[in-house]
Amino acid sequence: MITLKNIPDDLHQRLRESAARHHRDLNREIIAQLEASLTERGRETDELLAELEALHGKLPMVDHSLVGALKQQGRL
Repeated sequence: MITLKNIPDDLHQRLRESAARHHRDLNREIIAQLEASLTERGRETDELLAELEALHGKLPMVDHSLVGALKQQGRL
């Protein structure tokens, strides 16, 4: 059991409106919103990590001797 205190009036109103749109009572709406929020964050993180790993695999390997030579020529 959880009791929420000091919920700002505008947030309370938005929750009530969202609950009405979804045909849920306020308690069920709050639970649904929390579940969606926490699930999306986990999924977003996993998706971002997968995208980064895929991009990393596409990057060319750096030839450090070439980088050093370009630095000496003033190109980097």
